[in-house]
Amino acid sequence: MADVTANMQRPSPAHASGPKPRRAFSRNNIVIYGILVVLAVYYLLPFYVMLMTSLKGLPEIRMGSIFAPPMEITFEPWVKAWSTVCTGLNCDGLSRGFWNSIKITVPSVFFSIAVASVNGYALSMWRFKGANVFFTILIIGAFIPYQVMIYPIVILLREIGLYGDLGGLVLVHTIFGMPILTLLFRNYFSSVPEELFKAARVDGARFWTIYLKIMLPMAVPIFVVAVILQTTAIWNDFLFGVIFTRPDNYPMTVQLNNIVNSVTGVKEYNVNMAATLLSGVVPLTIYFLSGKLFVRGIAAGAVKG
Repeated sequence: MADVTANMQRPSPAHASGPKPRRAFSRNNIVIYGILVVLAVYYLLPFYVMLMTSLKGLPEIRMGSIFAPPMEITFEPWVKAWSTVCTGLNCDGLSRGFWNSIKITVPSVFFSIAVASVNGYALSMWRFKGANVFFTILIIGAFIPYQVMIYPIVILLREIGLYGDLGGLVLVHTIFGMPILTLLFRNYFSSVPEELFKAARVDGARFWTIYLKIMLPMAVPIFVVAVILQTTAIWNDFLFGVIFTRPDNYPMTVQLNNIVNSVTGVKEYNVNMAATLLSGVVPLTIYFLSGKLFVRGIAAGAVKG
């Protein structure tokens, strides 16, 4: 009798409450996935064409379609782009520019992020008199066009003996990267509970102790965001590289421009495509390896005001 009473009290399936399960192929899902597929094809198609062209010989390129896969795969364009193609007066390929770009990017990323993280930490946690004015001036500097400051920077680098040297370009990238990175770190550290900072102060922790032992371990996601942004910007830079360095110190992007825009000899499209792909290997690798951390850093406060 008790079982019959319990069954009578249970709601019937026809009257069950709650939202209905969504259909896998609803109209909204079809539109969303359709747009995503179109965007994916739009961005991946140039990469596919470059990759297929770089694996073909010149006779096949002249006779075939740019979308067709190679009938006979050859890596000779890649070898030539790396080691023997002429990039101006030098004919040692992109290898010289690759190592120059490494020498420029690594210290520039390290110093700009180190200084900007301390700036953001100080502006968010240690609010000194005039901090808002200082931060405003710093942010305004991030939006001044680079072209306005090129000539003064050339004069300054010449006076201190760094014009044409890799150290001068590292200094330029470090300075120009600080404003936007300071904004990122300030916003991130501002999202940290203030009680944590106050508790550390009560325990006697000072400026550097709080930064190194508390804030730094918590800020790994935003550091990944900063590394990706700075590495991509510095590695892909052309303007500063061509102005502030000499031919022996040209970064990879300047050498790539010299290869692609060369007006002498046969136009080797396969070598040009291979050189273009080689110049993008480092940024693409960083994005693929740290993409999840990049999204986590953005979501954790990188764009919070």
